[in-house]
Amino acid sequence: MASKPRAWQRMLSGRRLDLLDPTPMDIEIEDIAHGLAFVARWNGQTFGDFPYSVAEHSLLVEQIYGRLYPKAPVKWRLAALLHDAPEYVIGDMISPVKNAVGSGYGELDERLTTAIHVRFGLPAKTPVTVKKAIKRADKISAWLEATQIAGFSVEEANKLFGRANPEYTRGLDIHLRAPRIVREAFTERHNALLAEL
Repeated sequence: MASKPRAWQRMLSGRRLDLLDPTPMDIEIEDIAHGLAFVARWNGQTFGDFPYSVAEHSLLVEQIYGRLYPKAPVKWRLAALLHDAPEYVIGDMISPVKNAVGSGYGELDERLTTAIHVRFGLPAKTPVTVKKAIKRADKISAWLEATQIAGFSVEEANKLFGRANPEYTRGLDIHLRAPRIVREAFTERHNALLAEL
């Protein structure tokens, strides 16, 4: 009789995270921060000496979300920071690949998001209005990344991600940092937001 394929991953914290049935008890922010700091956005096709990580992107999205919605509750700023957190174990795929893969990736992402949210005191399901607000910040972040580090022209980025309002992008320059530094920055920001809940 064939054994079932392994569906868990051992994390550096020592936790065994079941990817198909994740539980909040197996989620640690240090594992998320470490994993995201080593996952490259844009499939690594960015200028610079370090990859532009999902952790760095997440910090930028949370910052933009705060500019867009300065009176939003802290829990939604935390949700913005954690919006791509499942990618610490399932990786980042560019949108065309996600579309080609189909619903399987989305289902994994959703289960992991639920476990992560419950672990850090957020609602298991993010309200649709908040999801859309985070997606708005995410698109502005994508526009900044595309034009600053991924080689897109402003015209091309405008077509793909929408025109970015300078009110929300002013002063947001992307500087690539070593994974260790980004990991620490992500963990510190997470802990600061958690302390405000």
